[in-house]
Amino acid sequence: MTPAGAAAVPVGGRRQRAARGVVINSGFLVALGTLNLLKAVVVAGFLSATEFGVWSIVVLAITLVGVIRQVAVGDKYVQQDNPDQELAFQQAFTLELASTAVAMAICGLLAPLLALVYGEPELIAPMLALALILPGLALQSPIWVFYRRMDFMRQRLLTAVDPLVGFVVTIGLAAAGLGYWSLIVGLVVGSWVGAAVAVVNRQYPLRLRFEGATLRQYVSFSWPLMVAAAAGLGIAQLSVFIGDAALGLAGAGAIGLAATFSAYTDRVDAVITQALYPAICRVAERRELLFEAFVKSNRLALMWGVPFGAGLSLFAADLIDFGIGERWSDALILLQVFGVTAALNHIGFNWSAFFRASGETRPMAVVNLLALVAFCATCIPLILLEGLTGFAIGMGFVTAVSLAARLRYLARLFPSFEILRHVLRAIAPTLPAVAVVLLLRTLDEGDRSVDLALFELGVYLAVTALMTVLLERPLLREARSYLRRPGRGGVRAA
Repeated sequence: MTPAGAAAVPVGGRRQRAARGVVINSGFLVALGTLNLLKAVVVAGFLSATEFGVWSIVVLAITLVGVIRQVAVGDKYVQQDNPDQELAFQQAFTLELASTAVAMAICGLLAPLLALVYGEPELIAPMLALALILPGLALQSPIWVFYRRMDFMRQRLLTAVDPLVGFVVTIGLAAAGLGYWSLIVGLVVGSWVGAAVAVVNRQYPLRLRFEGATLRQYVSFSWPLMVAAAAGLGIAQLSVFIGDAALGLAGAGAIGLAATFSAYTDRVDAVITQALYPAICRVAERRELLFEAFVKSNRLALMWGVPFGAGLSLFAADLIDFGIGERWSDALILLQVFGVTAALNHIGFNWSAFFRASGETRPMAVVNLLALVAFCATCIPLILLEGLTGFAIGMGFVTAVSLAARLRYLARLFPSFEILRHVLRAIAPTLPAVAVVLLLRTLDEGDRSVDLALFELGVYLAVTALMTVLLERPLLREARSYLRRPGRGGVRAA
């Protein structure tokens, strides 16, 4: 264990550290996100749609509980500025353990409830087993210290242990024929190995310290985030539930698979936002710096989110035909629509970090509750009437409602934000690439092959990259400049 005062904050100006954290470590975690997506795709090849449906139900339920527990403590710990940081960490760690105990109790009650609601007794055992990841995640809380200090490389290396171990275990067990249990065991083993590594590298002693005033501060900050998380994950859980009710476990599996790709699209933006959050918490009173950070970070994320989402829609049929198999053909419309909605959802995606840094968390609850209402009003009746096609249409409407509400709050926080210009700049590099691929398809009316699909994908990526460089050259040059280590003359200060 490193002594409490031994780990200094990384050298360099805050802008330099934050930018290097975004540019370097975003790529690092994108690789891990790709690994998780690859894991889902590989395991989907071993599982039937019904087995994947069981997994989707269980993992969404445990994610709902886990995320609500996570936002209750972690975000506030990073945002706080207690002069005694050892005390601050130990207080947060105490609350984290308490929230984990509550979450595990909820999982114990939720397991038989899920089995009753879905009429599937086999859900009980995997739900109870998957709850074992929660203590492992709680014991990974020493990594918060590196995150708050913007020591991103140390943070990323430590957080990588969990998914890497989980990937190896899951693939091995899936190949051995364990079905969805391979995913469950992989997550549990990964979380506990990650916990062991985090505890070994802790910066402060793991002691229990509780104060009523601290609890009240955390509750005031976190309850809207908990509501927002519950609403967002409630949409995911209801999606699988109504998919099962209307179309059986195969329908739930199709929705779960589409959601996996959509979540991967969000990965880059989430990583960039996480890298910026500790920095913007320190300059929350300087609105001009917040606005600069928001616009530039969202543009960087849109360089990824829009091309990936549009590409998923374009090549969804090829993914099924030449990749995961024809048994997933019912998921085609979902993959196509989820690709479009994921791309649009990246517009202003990182908005919540800037409100959290300012201590204003209620807007997140409002936006997610509006999305939940829109989901109940459209997706539920449409899937019952039109199946997966109706569900896809409903999710398009939910995305529009969520985006409109988000942009309204952003206009209030940043009055000079030019929304239309921002949106047009986001989609401009991708439009020519989509047009070229569609033109190639109209010129070639023969049977599709793997070689043709790969050729079109290569053209799509090349055109997108070229247009991105041409249209976003100044921003890319600035991002590249942050990769250079400061010389003797010092660094740019925040």
